[in-house]
Amino acid sequence: MGVAGAGKTDIGSMLADHLSVDFIDGDDLHPHANIVKMASGHPLDDEDRQPWLANIGTWLADRADSGAVVACSALKRIYRDQLRMACPNLAFVHLAGNRTIVTQRIKARTGHFMPASLIDSQYATLEPLTADEVGITLNFDASREELVTMAAAWLADIN
Repeated sequence: MGVAGAGKTDIGSMLADHLSVDFIDGDDLHPHANIVKMASGHPLDDEDRQPWLANIGTWLADRADSGAVVACSALKRIYRDQLRMACPNLAFVHLAGNRTIVTQRIKARTGHFMPASLIDSQYATLEPLTADEVGITLNFDASREELVTMAAAWLADIN
């Protein structure tokens, strides 16, 4: 989980490979209307996110026995709660860090619908993990390999 540009897709894909489980970028499960809205520079609201979170929850629930990794912003507690309702054993790896870094990453991306102008709204929406949530926060300034190693070690410890 984390804001756009935090590295969710890269780290999630690498973690899934490391764990030999399925991976999907949650962006691939957005309804078309959400992509159009974000591409036009408008942030999603809670109502916009409901069908997207339902799609992610279904995808995760279908893989609950074998395990899976999904890259998903999951910015608010209520979004994470909705995902946990679909997949109760869900654990979160929050990739967190400096706004300037994600802004640079977003501006450097090509072919993605998320404009850098929405970074502020993502940080404004973000509710970090709380003590009662199964999750870990990692600073995305670390190398991709270090982040995967830390996430995999943490997951092994909780299982």
